[in-house]
Amino acid sequence: MQGTMLWFNLEKGHGFIDTEEGERLYVALADFLPDHEPQPRCKGREVSFHRQGDDGDSRAVDVAFVSREQPQRARLHSPRNGRTHY
Repeated sequence: MQGTMLWFNLEKGHGFIDTEEGERLYVALADFLPDHEPQPRCKGREVSFHRQGDDGDSRAVDVAFVSREQPQRARLHSPRNGRTHY
């Protein structure tokens, strides 16, 4: 299956994935494949995974990021003073 990372809290070690079917699945740090651990700013990244459990109590396992590229940090330019803000 595939979906999108909704969010992941690195300190707490868990988060949620939005599936292509519109369902939210719980995911824990231990559910990621080696070399696919979540990094800061993983929200919105495409993931592949397997679903484990019943409909009412399911979670994502064997989670891997589809693209190995990390998202780039956006740069905002202020038209008022010409300074770049991060």
